[in-house]
Amino acid sequence: MKIAIIGTGNLGLSIAKGLIVNNAFTTLYLTKRKTEEIQEYEQHSKLKVTSDNREAVQHSDILIFAVQPTQMERILKEIKDDLHENHVLISTVTGYNIPAIEAIVGEEQFIVRSMPNTAIAVGKSMTCLCSNEKGKKRIAIAEAIFNRLGTSIIIPENKMQAATVICASGIAFWMRLIRATTQGAVQLGFDAKDAHELSMQTCLGAASLLIESGKHPEEEIDKVTTPRGCTIEGLNEMEHNGLSSSLIKGIQASFKKINTITTD
Repeated sequence: MKIAIIGTGNLGLSIAKGLIVNNAFTTLYLTKRKTEEIQEYEQHSKLKVTSDNREAVQHSDILIFAVQPTQMERILKEIKDDLHENHVLISTVTGYNIPAIEAIVGEEQFIVRSMPNTAIAVGKSMTCLCSNEKGKKRIAIAEAIFNRLGTSIIIPENKMQAATVICASGIAFWMRLIRATTQGAVQLGFDAKDAHELSMQTCLGAASLLIESGKHPEEEIDKVTTPRGCTIEGLNEMEHNGLSSSLIKGIQASFKKINTITTD
């Protein structure tokens, strides 16, 4: 696949790293205004760094847009005359909806909207996908890319804002929980390094159990909560202090905010 990442900032670079690790391209163009910040990646074969978006588009078939929402319109107008009938446009731009893209490049382009998260850099992204009518014929290409970089799911576009909160912002939410359990472990006597390792691996184990078993979280919780035991004591204290409520309120607050700053 001839791929271009238009806008190699934090997310764009995470996608690039995932593509590189998985050798998931025949050629890969990375664009950035300050190319010196990503120049080191040009040491990889079949990879080119450029500040010229049009050059990247002209030499690629799959275009992954990872720019800021305020930059998207300008960039689409810049490259639209270089688009051909086989180009697949994959946008990762938060809140920039498909009709807004179609208004610039036309409804006859294959357009896919995606919402990955930064775990894509290690092949563990949860990526949500949707497309325009024409893009349904090429959405399998996006699935193939993002399934090599984690897991993907196709959803309606009207769920993309919520998916952004759960999957993209959700990375930060889970990081904060890991930090909190790390701090708790330090308070119980572990040094910071061991506490961090314990928290990370336990979080990974919990998620892996649910993924592999397909069970509801409460089923696995029941296995480690015994009558009058320490686990239920801790869980109840957390709930008394609003653990679940705080998480749900935080998710709702993020969703409310994203709907004030995006085009949806």
